Formats: sequence, structure tokens, C-alpha cells
Amino acid sequence: MLNQIPDSTLRILDANLNRLREGIRVIEDILRYGFNHKDFVLQLKNLRHRCKIDNFESLLQARDSQNDGLKPSTKQEQNRANLKSIVVANFKRAQESARVLEEILKLSEVSKSEEFKEIRYTLYVLEKEILEKFSF
Repeated sequence: MLNQIPDSTLRILDANLNRLREGIRVIEDILRYGFNHKDFVLQLKNLRHRCKIDNFESLLQARDSQNDGLKPSTKQEQNRANLKSIVVANFKRAQESARVLEEILKLSEVSKSEEFKEIRYTLYVLEKEILEKFSF
């Protein structure tokens, strides 16, 4: 159904899908290499692999990274105090992106929208469990 969606909407999907997977990957790598926590890493990896949309080629063709006016980082994005601040920032990034995907996919694929809603709620649970377990 993505072939019936305008390129501007496909760009929203592409950017948020990338942002979602990237955010999860940052957390995954911190827990993998910084804490050797296999259980959380596997949960995050499995969740990241669920973050996909069929017809990836449509998203790729609509991508226009060169003309993204907000590509440069803000000062706030450049400041991180410790690993905890990186984990928190990336959980928020991933949750927000899952929400955007959930909303935009209501236009064309309601079942896929529900999948991203489930991913978002899984991120909420993992965020709480991880932040309670580790002293970053």
C-alpha cells in the first residue's frame, strides 16, 4: 500500500523508521559492550528487527537527506553527561519515532500501525526496567 502514499509522507516514514532503529541500536550497544547484559540486548535486538515496513524501496526512493534542513545537531543534542543520558535520549527518540510511525501508518496500514504501537509500549517497559537495573 505504500505505493499509493505521496513521497512527502514516505519521507516521514523513512526518517522515523531509521530514527527508531538507530535509537534502539545505541541502547543495545551500550548494554552489550558496556554491561555485557545478554538478556536486555537480545530483547532490544529482537525489537529492532521488528521495526520494518514492506516496500523498503519506496522509502529509499523518497529519501532526501541532502535537503533536510534540520540535519545539523542542536547544542542540546551535542551535550551528554554520561551513559545514562545517552540511554534516556535514545529511548525517547525511539519512542517518539514509534509514535510517528503508528500515526502515519493509520493512513494506509492500520495493522502495521498497531505493530508500532506495540513496539512503543515495549520500549516504555524496557526503559523502566533498564533504568531501574543499571547504575550508569
